[in-house]
Amino acid sequence: MRNEFALPVELFSRPFTLAEAQAQGVPRGRLLRADIESVSRGLYRPAGWDFDLESAARVLSAATPGAWISHVTAARLRCSCLPPWLSDSTELHLSKPRSLPGVRRKGVIGHTVIAAGDEVEVADGIRISTRSRTWLDMARLLPLNDLVSMGDELIRVPRQSLEGRDAPFATIEELRALVGRHPNLQGVVRARQALALMRVGADSAPESLLRLAMQDAGIPEPELQIRLRDAGPFSPSADLGFRQRRVAIQYDGGHHLVETQSLSDRRRDKAFEDAGWTVLVFRKDDLADGFELATKKIKKALRSAWVDPAVASGFTNAV
Repeated sequence: MRNEFALPVELFSRPFTLAEAQAQGVPRGRLLRADIESVSRGLYRPAGWDFDLESAARVLSAATPGAWISHVTAARLRCSCLPPWLSDSTELHLSKPRSLPGVRRKGVIGHTVIAAGDEVEVADGIRISTRSRTWLDMARLLPLNDLVSMGDELIRVPRQSLEGRDAPFATIEELRALVGRHPNLQGVVRARQALALMRVGADSAPESLLRLAMQDAGIPEPELQIRLRDAGPFSPSADLGFRQRRVAIQYDGGHHLVETQSLSDRRRDKAFEDAGWTVLVFRKDDLADGFELATKKIKKALRSAWVDPAVASGFTNAV
């Protein structure tokens, strides 16, 4: 009777490398049985394994010395702002420096690139492009507005109490320096265009897209994260707005439907209204139509709103 070698439980739950199997004493012949699938050179996975991007990226990184996870895969692992057609992507992107042979693995999209040492890091055991380098790599793949949204996410100032950090992932100056180091990279022209449009203050991709839609509609640039009381640290704030017109603009995403958040939103909006502001609230349906109707409502509100005489000059004609 043939003696079956039982695989370690952890190798039955995820992809693994040949080196991992051998380190645990698994005979190479055991990997030829039907319950194990060969993915590509030196890579295996349990038959019927449910795809998990992080597990796939981790083993791919481990099996390819000198390479790193990049592009769409890196963006997804970082939970970056991505358009809907990429947000569930299962593509596996792997970059290598030009000094190494190109990537030749089944099911893997390979890139041969020039990257400085500080553009690649190890995060949670995975060798991966930094957030800034990932943004630059995505310049060849994303439309301009989506690249701006991804960049806005990098430069926004986080809330320490909610996110456990108080510094942005990058600054405009750092991203500009990164772009300057790669003048011949595919997508670099779009990256430069995005830098000119990025602003600190957007808390979500829809807020960035709303601001860009307003710009395309000829609306003056709004202030971001505008406080009702300018000097009040605990003052209610609007995502975008025009203090001189007392117009506050909110984008309420899906989490705003939760009862506790909805109550907070109503108190926030009422505080602005009680102070004489016009409050405009936009949601998912407005995002779906590219904020076309939203920009019309904003223009109408700006035309009819109260104007501070001290700053009225030059603003009226703009809308």
